[in-house]
Amino acid sequence: MENQFKEQVAIVTGAGSGIGEACALLFARLGAKVVVSDINEKGGNAVVDAIKKNKGQAIFVKADVTKPAEAKHLVDETIKAFGRLDIAVNNAGIGGESNPVGDLSVEGWDKIISVNLSSVFYCMKAQIPAMLKNGKGSIVNMASILGKVGFANSAGYVAAKHGVVGLTENAAIEYSAKGIRVNAVGPGFIETPLLSAMDAAAKKALVSLHPIGRLGKSEEVAELVVWLASDKASFVSGGYYAVDGAYLAR
Repeated sequence: MENQFKEQVAIVTGAGSGIGEACALLFARLGAKVVVSDINEKGGNAVVDAIKKNKGQAIFVKADVTKPAEAKHLVDETIKAFGRLDIAVNNAGIGGESNPVGDLSVEGWDKIISVNLSSVFYCMKAQIPAMLKNGKGSIVNMASILGKVGFANSAGYVAAKHGVVGLTENAAIEYSAKGIRVNAVGPGFIETPLLSAMDAAAKKALVSLHPIGRLGKSEEVAELVVWLASDKASFVSGGYYAVDGAYLAR
């Protein structure tokens, strides 16, 4: 199925590293033309270079998707380069400030909501009209296991990811009959740069929360994302799909 996405165009935000990078690389390997987007130019361009090295097609578009105009610019540049938009993976996100609700700064809250929730809305607002022109499209929003349960000292992140799940469900109700499927993915804790600052003891404690006995890999999340984006998932819309090593089953 190396040409599963031949002639299809995919945007991946936060694609300069981690899960976004894994998604971009896999879409390209399966034949999609990929628009790699991030605020990290070095990382984003490195992903594009890796895709091109493997004879794939990709461009990098720097975009701060917490700004509505830049989210729209990302879609405009995609259309300009490739003529259409078929798939969008709204993955850009941060961990943000870690504090109990009573101690969480207003600035910390605002930043987490802006990056992890508002950006998804801004991106979808720009992506959906482009997909409607095709009469078909698939949007995959990156939520988290914390889009379903709480986690101490992570109120902003938990609230934002719950919001992503709700936004996904709502958009699916509104656009599924128009050919656009919208789904959310809920990764458990994944070995990404977001966890790089964590010490060994803290990481061991995180691992213990996953009955599978380890943290996940970005490539494992990408496999689910790509399936949801594909025609193999043609009746799948409005869903939330965990990829979490049984974390939520506890």
